[in-house]
Amino acid sequence: MAPSERGVQIRIRLFGAFFVVAFLLVCARAYYLQVVLGPDLQERAEQQHQQVIKLTPQRGTIFDRNGNPLALSLSVESLYADPGQISDPAKLATELAPILDLTRKQIQKKLESDRGFVWLERRLSPEKQEQLHRIKARGLYFASEHKRYYPLSRVGAQVIGFTGVDPKGLEGLELEYDAILQGEPGLLVSQRDARGRGLATSEQTVRGGTAGQDIHLTLDRTLQYVAEKELAEAVASSGSVGGTVVILEPSSGKVLAMASQPDYNPNAVSDFRPPQWRNRVIADSFEPGSTFKPFLMAGALEEKVVDRQTRIDCENGRFRVGGKVIRDSSPHQVLNLDEMLKFSSNIGMAKIGKRLERDKFYSYLRDFGFGQKTGVELPGETGGVLHPPSRWFEIDLAAISFGQGVTATPLQLASATAAIANGGLLMQPYIVERIVDRGGVQDEDQDVRFNEPQVRQRVISEQTARQVREMMVGVVAPDGSGRRAAVPGYRVGGKTGTAQKADPVTGGYSVDKRVASFVGFVPAERPVMVIMVSLDEPEGKTYGGVVAAPVFSRVASQALRYLDIPPSEAVSLVSLPEAETQPAVTAIDVDMMEMTGGGLQMPDFYGMSYRQVLQLMGERGLNLKLSGSGRVVKQSPQPGRRIRYNSEAWVKFGA
Repeated sequence: MAPSERGVQIRIRLFGAFFVVAFLLVCARAYYLQVVLGPDLQERAEQQHQQVIKLTPQRGTIFDRNGNPLALSLSVESLYADPGQISDPAKLATELAPILDLTRKQIQKKLESDRGFVWLERRLSPEKQEQLHRIKARGLYFASEHKRYYPLSRVGAQVIGFTGVDPKGLEGLELEYDAILQGEPGLLVSQRDARGRGLATSEQTVRGGTAGQDIHLTLDRTLQYVAEKELAEAVASSGSVGGTVVILEPSSGKVLAMASQPDYNPNAVSDFRPPQWRNRVIADSFEPGSTFKPFLMAGALEEKVVDRQTRIDCENGRFRVGGKVIRDSSPHQVLNLDEMLKFSSNIGMAKIGKRLERDKFYSYLRDFGFGQKTGVELPGETGGVLHPPSRWFEIDLAAISFGQGVTATPLQLASATAAIANGGLLMQPYIVERIVDRGGVQDEDQDVRFNEPQVRQRVISEQTARQVREMMVGVVAPDGSGRRAAVPGYRVGGKTGTAQKADPVTGGYSVDKRVASFVGFVPAERPVMVIMVSLDEPEGKTYGGVVAAPVFSRVASQALRYLDIPPSEAVSLVSLPEAETQPAVTAIDVDMMEMTGGGLQMPDFYGMSYRQVLQLMGERGLNLKLSGSGRVVKQSPQPGRRIRYNSEAWVKFGA
């Protein structure tokens, strides 16, 4: 073969090999793009041709202990626009301005945006939705979102809290359980062209999105309403700057009601100031004053440094300790323990505190939960102030013995009193009973968490607790400092408190600013509830036995009837002095009227909303069992019938 022919063959073979290699490389690249990178490239292509907007997720519902909604998410429409599809932004802005919460210039600026998506207004009211649907304009669209709604308005506001536009929880349980309540947002998907403009022929679709989990509380909306109603009236009538009421179930630690004043409406939170959002029951601590005395008495009896027969000289109302003079509100000489608690002797308590000694006294106070947070599932709780005994001088020991030089929250005082009421056990207070997946409320297999009563520790023996309870019953006796807390037909135990507030200017105690309080339990023989009442800076009569104790009486009387707790004693027709009687008509008044042949008539509740029923109950002084939601569909007794003593009276709501 000639050399020239051989060279041609070599070149042919080289070109052939080159094309084979090139073909193989193209095949490999095609395989890599279509098989290996295919799904990713396809997703990126879809993203380039789709516009995705996150929508507001549907938060879980917050229920009271009877399954009544306290916070829920309603489906509402939001308005958005695709500026690229709008031919005359100025004209459309003029049409939208009277309806939306924006000026014409603000709307026009949005409509002239170079973006493919702009929100015009989110979570529209029904009235706005109706008006906007009448405007037929290319480029305007509606998306379904969720708006947080609180059906009972102010009831339980500081406990439940509220959400922002996101919506993320900003206060209360909404904040504490935001991660649980917050659902997964849905995605609004629409098609767009190569320039990012929306396609007029495309349809908007919503993909994904899951609802948040539901929370069931220990709160009872009826008890919460009663507590808030009575507290609001007491704050107004006493000229106080604020106040609290908390109701605990002593056997379990469940929080049945937690009220603070001033309050606010979470449906219109922007109309109120941040101090009104604060839950004073857990966030505000104050010197408890004489409500602290039962805990010293419990420790002293437990350590056997005194007994019920011990008699102590109360120095006729004036006693010098550590260079300071301690005074009693009224002079007494020799008193036994029951009398010291009944007449609230500071001098007697100071002498008992000296017998118990500072280390043991401090240990009992810590065991009762003071100087530390209760751990209730709410944000913003403070633990109060309880200095270690190494910092106590002689006057400090005396002052702490009658509730000065130490601070506590209303919830701490209620929780510690519950330990005396239930036989000596400090229970963990809690407000969340269970957390449930949206899939089903009744199926326990779907519960994420189920709280149960938890004993933190035994503080005192049952015998000591029983003795202190009997001593606290004496406080509410006709000649006791807490007589205005009495509930006819029931034995009540409790303790009054009147504490001076610290003056930040002088560094001492204020001359005229006080916190009046009362904490007690009922029925005394087997307490079903502990109620703590505090009023901040009442005017005029500032004593806890005068302004706080009557609030306890009114709340307790209505709560006992609502809970169907039968009276343990005959109801006497001899009432308290006129200045101390309860306003309007209460459950006790109903009982007395029935015993004398009277009785209240049952109103016609049919068709009323829950709020309307509560208002009418307050006006008439009625205490009824409420169940369900929506409008009233059943009631007993029927309209116009008498509400008989110790008979069941209820209202049922339906769709």
